[in-house]
Amino acid sequence: MTRKVRIATVSTGVAVLVVVAVSFSQEVAPPPRRVEDPQEKAARIELEKQTHRPGPVPDRVILTWKGDPATTQAVTWRTDPTVTEAAAEIALSEGGPRFTQGGKVRRVPAQTQLLKTAINEAHYHSVNFDGLKPKTKYVYRVGGGKSWSEWFQFETASDRPEPFGFIYFGDAQNDIKAHWSRVARGAFSDMPKARFIVHAGDLVDSGPNDAQWGEWHTAAGWINGMVPSVPTPGNHEYSPKLTAHWRAQFTLPENGPPGLEETCYYLDFQGVRIISLNSNERTADQVGWLDRVLANNPSRWTVITFHHPIYSPAKGRDNKALREAWRPVFDRAPKGVDLVLQGHDHTYGRSGLMRDDNTLSGGQVFGEWGTVYAVSVSGPKLYGLGDQPWMARRGEGVQLYQLIRVAGDRLTYEARTATGDQFDAFELRKRPDGGNEIVETKTPDLTETPGESNGRDYWNAAGAVLILALVGLGVGWALRAR
Repeated sequence: MTRKVRIATVSTGVAVLVVVAVSFSQEVAPPPRRVEDPQEKAARIELEKQTHRPGPVPDRVILTWKGDPATTQAVTWRTDPTVTEAAAEIALSEGGPRFTQGGKVRRVPAQTQLLKTAINEAHYHSVNFDGLKPKTKYVYRVGGGKSWSEWFQFETASDRPEPFGFIYFGDAQNDIKAHWSRVARGAFSDMPKARFIVHAGDLVDSGPNDAQWGEWHTAAGWINGMVPSVPTPGNHEYSPKLTAHWRAQFTLPENGPPGLEETCYYLDFQGVRIISLNSNERTADQVGWLDRVLANNPSRWTVITFHHPIYSPAKGRDNKALREAWRPVFDRAPKGVDLVLQGHDHTYGRSGLMRDDNTLSGGQVFGEWGTVYAVSVSGPKLYGLGDQPWMARRGEGVQLYQLIRVAGDRLTYEARTATGDQFDAFELRKRPDGGNEIVETKTPDLTETPGESNGRDYWNAAGAVLILALVGLGVGWALRAR
């Protein structure tokens, strides 16, 4: 072998080995964060205390449901601990301000609890309005004494199936005020009549961190006071137990398994059964409960949300135990499960109709009932994509929000990027037997290469430097071996 051939062979071999090693690494770590020095940390904490200090005027006002969306509406808000007697007021909405006159306003005393965090203490107040009329607009405000919020408006659900739309977000989690706010507001501007918002877990990065919750409420702002939220907890809401913020600031149904109330629950909205599962703990305990909720389901459509995905679109991540526990329950449901909305993996993947780990397609499976699984991310923390055959649509490097509409026998789904461009779309058409046909919509390829947010660029550059260094060593070795 000549000297030139030996040099080329060694260099090429070393380079190939390094490239293979980098390519098969299962997870890509971001570059290390700069560690705060004590003075910086103290200054940051002081700023957080000032920025997120509660006062006598209500803030963090948010609508959720505890009961039937057609006849109830829950609201939660925060004040400082000096407010010990809080209430909410409600009236039928009118075209002008005269609803405040003539005894039309009903006052409901609030339940109050103290929440102590690392940066403050606050009273969280909650009211569940009941005895409401279906499909009716109401105005409400919250407060006490001389400190009241503005009047907000909401509309109760119809007590029968009617067309509506809702918004679905994957993880917000990081840099919420800086980078999630435009996604939340963009989704609302695209669907201003959304009837509720599904949050598929990891609303914040650290569940006990009150400053992050402050950013989360600030990002959506008054939208939370007019459009009810349907949140499901993610692993970042646990540390290791469920954060005390959860039940303090969300008033949710208590119809789940004992001990999992307000994290595992269901509600019915205009012909759709919405089910929140808790994928963080006691997953086996939810199987029997879920079987019953799916068996006694009066709704034509069924949508389930939880955090950890049954099928993961991210590189090197899988939740096999969860899939083996829950997917058979979805498959055996008497009416099937139409759509599953998930988060956790900070990239995008969406299946076609699936059953028993198989994608349903073609006339030979026309009688099979299948489920569409979606995983999305709305915040700026982004992971690398794994190319897997179950995904009908995939993407990485983009923040997304989803607009979902239900009208009779049609469910339409659309994912849009933070700029409002369409990223994915399909339609489910309900068959007479209760199963679905799926109609895919051709969408442009708007996937961007993730940058520093998932660390790929960092490691690509590091890998290139390493390859060059090893090639140089190989050339030197070959020359010495002459």
